[in-house]
Amino acid sequence: MKLHIVSGINDIANGMVVVARLLAKEQGDAEVVDLSHGIHRIHGSDIDEVWVHGMWLPKEWLACWHALRSGKRLVRMTHGSLSPIYLKCQSPWKKSTVSPIERYLLRKSDNVVATCSGEAEWIRAYEPRVRGVEVIDLKRFFNLNPVSSINPVQKQLRVLYLGRRHSLKGLGYLQKALKQLQANGVPFEFRAVSHAFGVELEHIWHWCDVLVLPTLSENFGLVVAEALERGKRVITTDGAPAWGDGLSRVERVDRVEGDVDSRVDCLDSGLWSGYGGRMIYLKGYRDGTAEDRVRLLVDAIRQFQIKE
Repeated sequence: MKLHIVSGINDIANGMVVVARLLAKEQGDAEVVDLSHGIHRIHGSDIDEVWVHGMWLPKEWLACWHALRSGKRLVRMTHGSLSPIYLKCQSPWKKSTVSPIERYLLRKSDNVVATCSGEAEWIRAYEPRVRGVEVIDLKRFFNLNPVSSINPVQKQLRVLYLGRRHSLKGLGYLQKALKQLQANGVPFEFRAVSHAFGVELEHIWHWCDVLVLPTLSENFGLVVAEALERGKRVITTDGAPAWGDGLSRVERVDRVEGDVDSRVDCLDSGLWSGYGGRMIYLKGYRDGTAEDRVRLLVDAIRQFQIKE
């Protein structure tokens, strides 16, 4: 039996918990438990594999140590914690201090799981001596091609940001891009929503035309899958590399709506399309300047702008 240990199991907005439950359901013989109460379960005779989700918490290290001490197979899932920009911007001194512990546990793990090839590269760059890195494509849990359910764009574009107000989510760049569009007379409505669940969340999804995830650091981006599953148009970035997997140079941005300004060339501007033209993926965003990021967002939103 597999045991998934994750922090904050009662937080319904916790992406790690969502992923752990999706994997456990697929595996069948698996249980998801909270980090605070899961360590005692490791020593159960029915447990043969322990998945520890997340990094940097002492209780996560303790769970790994108990798994190793008990002779259980240990699997780590880093959930984007080794993104270069995350390591650089989020408590870099703390992370460098505890880095020897995390590197040791990664080396001792029987397997480390990434959600895309980009995240696998982050893991190998952080600890080259890791035994193995397995890429699991979480997109298979979602119906990403409900083409018939694509909602028509309303009289003015309704733009949604759905997520935490965190510096690495890039909300500030989106707000600057929208100010530029507003100054140029582009009609739109905008909502930034951090906490919405159940019926309220479904009302918000029904309202929006375009979801924008202007992230600088993401391992997957569950909100992108949720939007595509509902037939919404999406703009995201190479800060969420899972959504760049499978896109090729032949998937030009002029597939997005079919009526796109021909002056925009995706190979030069960094705009790439995918998923039947319902998603624009911004290359060069994560490592670009602040001005580059705002420009890419402005160009992308214009592609979904209502044509007169």
